[in-house]
Amino acid sequence: MQRLMKMGCTLALCAAAWIVPAAASAQAARPLKKVSIALGGVTVINVTYPWLMMPIALDYWKSEGYDVNVIAAPGSVQAVQQLATGNVDFAQVSSNVAIQANVASNIPARVVMDNSVIDWAVAVQADGPMRTVADFKGKNIGIVSLASGGLPLLRSLLKANGLDPDKDVNIIPTGAGAPALEALRSNRVQGLMFWNAAIAGFENAGAKLRLFRSPEWQRLPDFSLTVLQRTAERDPAMVEAIVRGAAKASLFAVSNPECVRKLHWARFPDSKPTGSDDAALARWDDNLLRAQIESMKAAFEMNGGKLWGRATPEAFGRMQDFMLDARMIERKVAPATFIVANEGFFERVNNFDAEAVVKQAKACAPR
Repeated sequence: MQRLMKMGCTLALCAAAWIVPAAASAQAARPLKKVSIALGGVTVINVTYPWLMMPIALDYWKSEGYDVNVIAAPGSVQAVQQLATGNVDFAQVSSNVAIQANVASNIPARVVMDNSVIDWAVAVQADGPMRTVADFKGKNIGIVSLASGGLPLLRSLLKANGLDPDKDVNIIPTGAGAPALEALRSNRVQGLMFWNAAIAGFENAGAKLRLFRSPEWQRLPDFSLTVLQRTAERDPAMVEAIVRGAAKASLFAVSNPECVRKLHWARFPDSKPTGSDDAALARWDDNLLRAQIESMKAAFEMNGGKLWGRATPEAFGRMQDFMLDARMIERKVAPATFIVANEGFFERVNNFDAEAVVKQAKACAPR
């Protein structure tokens, strides 16, 4: 397992000392408040998480008074565990893990932002023998981690196609990126269960793939930013500031994806891919980001098409119903339980100058 990768914003808060010397001096002396976010299901934080990384590159969170670290965690389950134990302030996790935390583990992990719809799929070699999901009987399927939020989805897909995931199929953790693709190419696994941006990465590496997924998944919320209920109650201003920065970054990203890649490479050079010339590397990362933005836009439209990051009881209710039918949970709770209990929250976090953000994105201006 690769070491956890930390990226953060650590600059001091600026003040206009020449305007109001006393107040500016006090502000300059006040440190930024530290906030941590566990990003589940990754080992390297690449360009496909613009709502978390662009607020750092663009100083959106700094301008609100926060110094934010985004920490990669191998799976959504582990990210929720870090949230529950107080090691992080937020956890970015798959929606099914957020629901299970509330229903099965009594962890009050409340969704404060829905970032995507379920875009997972099982990818197989396009010219290989796997033509249907039923063909996986006696075969191996790779997944990034057995703690991944994609595992219950895979199990439900197998069950829906007449397979027993405990007996008929061997599910193997492969990690992400090149190791996973090599497992497919070497026939150690015959399929890979990954999200859309990861699949785009496999295609960047030359893979020709066929995909299997449930048609219902596109109507379900997926990657979501969560916070403990007590944190939302204790420090609502902080929670709103973090989500507002992420909402602004979402709008920035869909307005100019190419700029996101340029800014990400400049601010986080260690995340830039290697192995080819810059033109090819740019094309690869642009493909990754394009796949993610498709899912971000789908979530935006699913949740009303007006407020970035909005999460609704209706969408999470559909996800909970899906999970109950798939026996991923044993009971249901009121769908509103999953969403932060703060009236007007999503309106407030979208209370920013959208026109200015779009203009900034079109100009590709980091400040």
